[in-house]
Amino acid sequence: MIEVIEPGLYTTIQDLGRPGFYSMGLPPSGALDMFSHCAANALVGNTSNASTLEITFAGPALKFSTAATIALVGAKADATLDGQEIEAGASILVNAGQVLRFGFMRTGARTYLAVRGGIDVPQVMGSRSTYVLSGIGGLEGRALRAGDQLAIGDEIRPESSGKAGIAMPPEYLTEPKNEQELRVVPGLCDYRLTKNGLESLFGSPYRVSPEANRTGYRFSGEHLEFVDREAPFGAGDDPSNVVNLGYPIGSIQAPSGSELICLMRDAITGGGYATLGTVIMSDLDRIAQMRLPDVAFFVQVDLDVALAERKMMQQRLAQVVELGNA
Repeated sequence: MIEVIEPGLYTTIQDLGRPGFYSMGLPPSGALDMFSHCAANALVGNTSNASTLEITFAGPALKFSTAATIALVGAKADATLDGQEIEAGASILVNAGQVLRFGFMRTGARTYLAVRGGIDVPQVMGSRSTYVLSGIGGLEGRALRAGDQLAIGDEIRPESSGKAGIAMPPEYLTEPKNEQELRVVPGLCDYRLTKNGLESLFGSPYRVSPEANRTGYRFSGEHLEFVDREAPFGAGDDPSNVVNLGYPIGSIQAPSGSELICLMRDAITGGGYATLGTVIMSDLDRIAQMRLPDVAFFVQVDLDVALAERKMMQQRLAQVVELGNA
């Protein structure tokens, strides 16, 4: 078991999410930075769907009542084990009775703690991911609290070693930047923007606003100009309104053209705002590590680029899995 001595600012249990319920209005949830989640699991010999702790900005203090192998991947955190600093990107042995403490993130926003076997909580609709807005998944559908007891599961790859000292290649531990290039596949409703509006979207800097969380990241910047039109039946009067449609994860909206919103893994599944483009999957991981006052530049790419980047990410994860099997 793991005892939560201090919960941290916002610590939740996440896995790969619960796909398949979007049409019912339920978002997938799951780890915001999927690469970090999967890499941490790979280092300790877990399956990729084993539950990790997603630790946001300031981390918890955890006491282990049994020995365990752990790994941290993601934002650079001030993490110590019985007062001794530990590094991210490698598997570490924790002895029974030791206390793992986190301070504030030095860079980035989220780090992921994997424990060999995963965090064991009941599955809800096929996933252990926490969706706080509906109070489902994770531990009672909420963020961790002091006094919580976390069981360790058995989501282990049979061929994995589970030993300490397995380290990721250094180039995979990229430190989050204050400026990020975010690649976007345009559509479904980019036709609603004027030429000037499109140039603003793909040519201007946008700064992360204080309202940036698991539901959506808001960015302030250049006002976007929409094409004048008479509102169609079923759509609102705002120029950014359309007849209701589904919202892909990573889709970008611009209500009234005043700010950008990138929908994340806890976002609502549909509505009446135009989706101007969708951030590619690998760059959603970058957004998950952004914080005030980081700056984003949105860059237009096509589907081939998005698929190539996804394949590259999968290849990197496969290499980390092989390391965990050594």
